[in-house]
Amino acid sequence: MKTIILCGGIGYRLKEETEFKPKPMVQIGGKPILWHIMKIYAHYGFNEFIIALGYKGDYIKQYFLDQKHMMRNFKVTLVDTGEETLPGERILRVKDYIPEEDEDFMVTYGDGVADINIKDLVAFHKKQGTIGTLTGVHPRSKYGLLTIDKNKIVEKFVEKPVLAEWVNGGFMIFKKEFFNLVKKGEFEHKAIKRLVRKRQLSIYIHNGFWHSMDTYPDVDNLNKFWREDPKWKVWED
Repeated sequence: MKTIILCGGIGYRLKEETEFKPKPMVQIGGKPILWHIMKIYAHYGFNEFIIALGYKGDYIKQYFLDQKHMMRNFKVTLVDTGEETLPGERILRVKDYIPEEDEDFMVTYGDGVADINIKDLVAFHKKQGTIGTLTGVHPRSKYGLLTIDKNKIVEKFVEKPVLAEWVNGGFMIFKKEFFNLVKKGEFEHKAIKRLVRKRQLSIYIHNGFWHSMDTYPDVDNLNKFWREDPKWKVWED
């Protein structure tokens, strides 16, 4: 099964980094977050990737050329999907790279990591039988949360805790029928909402570690995790 990694966005909230390179090339522990994502999938035997390029796509192409020794365990297809293309249409533009014999394909974003078991995700998707499966994760608050008593005295301060709500963690699987629900000039969310209306969307619950990389504090936090406790590092060196 092939995995589409959406790597075409600009990443406005990381502008000092993304002015010179695409967001998936921002480094965590000395390697691009894209590499970390690919290592997670490859650990579970899914090492065939379709990289949907856009903004500064040549930077990613050059990286793969320069780092062939690190990429030898990956089978990668790099596809230019346009600088201004929205994520939904990027998925549509790589449709022809999914083999006819493959019933399903995976999609993820180039800016999030988790200690997710991809084999379990795939098994869940096949058991559910729906067109799509998203991974539900608990988001991390961007703010510190305060607990106060009745006298307005702060009892506890928790720095950016994990919240109880669920969000789409970005590790997704779709049957090929999903392509029929994606339209040009749209975000992928529109097609996903169409699945909801059809009752064809399942949620794989992941209670483990998940972290996205949207801001500079996220980059700092992920680098700190990498130094101290890289929870998403499911692979062996």
